Amino acid sequence: MNESISTHENLISAQALAEVSGSPSLDLVIADCSFDLADPEQGYRLYRQAHIPGAVYVHLDRDLCGAKNGRSGRHPLPERDAFAARVAALGISDDTLVVAYDNAGGPYAARLWWLLRWAGHGRAAVLDGGLDGWRAAGRAVNATHAATGEPGVARGGRAAFTARPSLVRTASFGEVLANLAAPRALVLDARAPDRFRGENETIDPVGGHIPGAANRFFRDNLDAAGRFKRPEQLRAEFAAVLGAWPSAQVIHQCGSGVTGCHNLLAMEVAGLGGAALYAGSWSEWIAQPGAPVSAGTAG
Repeated sequence: MNESISTHENLISAQALAEVSGSPSLDLVIADCSFDLADPEQGYRLYRQAHIPGAVYVHLDRDLCGAKNGRSGRHPLPERDAFAARVAALGISDDTLVVAYDNAGGPYAARLWWLLRWAGHGRAAVLDGGLDGWRAAGRAVNATHAATGEPGVARGGRAAFTARPSLVRTASFGEVLANLAAPRALVLDARAPDRFRGENETIDPVGGHIPGAANRFFRDNLDAAGRFKRPEQLRAEFAAVLGAWPSAQVIHQCGSGVTGCHNLLAMEVAGLGGAALYAGSWSEWIAQPGAPVSAGTAG
């Protein structure tokens, strides 16, 4: 296996992906996870216009979350068996290396990366810099035409994928609620600072944040070129937010459990593993009767 793949299990560069993407000996699936919360079909339209050669399309609402019930948030976790079946339909087997990317700095790709780990599949990475980084490296893109078939269907057809014990930790609403009275973890919110403060809320019906939470905007994980900052810089920046809390006592959340995965990925890159995800996040929190809400900069 190419050394650049074997030693970077969470992030992969455009150069490293290009070097191995045509290798007949590597079981590889490239997943385009581009999405827009304001226009859920825009990602697929962009995929049809330009995507990395061979990539399949993965839709956030249809492939990376489960059914909503009014209390579970905007992007609840899928059922494990349903997710395993969808992953298999993408051509992902137990031995497949999955490289995910998107058009938005990585949050939707990080959601697939995290869900695969949640399903026990550790061979997954996010393309550093996404589609823009691929193009900036001078790599070719393809367009999709009607004759090529449906999106999100691998050329090789369904694979054999087995959901195995999770490689990641999750936290439930009850656990986060109990943490208010007896803090055993730091809740870290990945939303933009204004939404954290309860200002300019345009997505959820209630503004604010979970009492006691700290804020780390997921886009702060990226440099000016849209790539993840160096591990040592990420480690220093997270240390400034976490204070004395160890990474294993951090619960990530965001609006709906998507951009929180970006912070989880960034912490892994920084060597700060073991944190949990509150998958329901803010959109689930505010749907629970009596759940307390804070506003402003203080936790």
